[in-house]
Amino acid sequence: MHDRRPDLAPDADLSRGEMEALQREIGTLATFEDDFAFDPDALSNPLASTADGGKPPVVVGVDQSFLTNDAGDQDRALSAVVATRGGEVIERVHAVTPLEIPYIPGLLSFREGAPILAALENLSVDPDLCLFDGSGRIHFRQAGIATHMGVVRDVPSIGVAKSLLCGMPREDTDDRPTGTKIPIESNARVDAPDGTVLGYAVQTRQYDSPNRSINPLYVSPGHRVGPETAADIALALASSYKLPDPVRLADKYADEAKTSLGK
Repeated sequence: MHDRRPDLAPDADLSRGEMEALQREIGTLATFEDDFAFDPDALSNPLASTADGGKPPVVVGVDQSFLTNDAGDQDRALSAVVATRGGEVIERVHAVTPLEIPYIPGLLSFREGAPILAALENLSVDPDLCLFDGSGRIHFRQAGIATHMGVVRDVPSIGVAKSLLCGMPREDTDDRPTGTKIPIESNARVDAPDGTVLGYAVQTRQYDSPNRSINPLYVSPGHRVGPETAADIALALASSYKLPDPVRLADKYADEAKTSLGK
């Protein structure tokens, strides 16, 4: 899998202003509407197929872990990529690259993008869809890590975040039943007209108890997927756990790969 727009790849040597300008450009190039060849029903139904009658789509989950040096400081990022088809794992790859900048809210892709692109380069299969542990359009400049990677690769992508970076839920998100989808609208913190639907708070799992509750996931389109479809896909792929299966499997593999390196 190769970069379609290597000129847009994250560059840690850019100034903060240059990084933000690049994100704004990526946000304008991203497509936040459905533009893919597979049947979304094929994601939750292994017997379904692509629109042309072929095999179920290849869905890739991407997550990160971090390695430390002898002083105990995080100095490298490990990107884990798990490819699935019809709910079965068909390939796992990872890549490790140096961490070149600290974590800065809104600039995650410049910290973690290099190992992600390196790991995706190692895949022997071409993804039909990528799910990232991070934001897509729910981002100050509409270009979270799922959007940045999606545009560079020109692959349909979705961001799945555990916390809300920006924007405003249309309704209260606390203690909602499984299957609830609440729109997240842009506000003054986002480079988009107020009220633009950036994504959804998605309740993929909930306790059957009045004494405890599970927080929603914040799901947004990265590239070539609409916000409603992104939310529906996250729900369809969260078969037994809060996280959609591809992201959960990537998270697990990231820990395994980190352990294998002895860090």
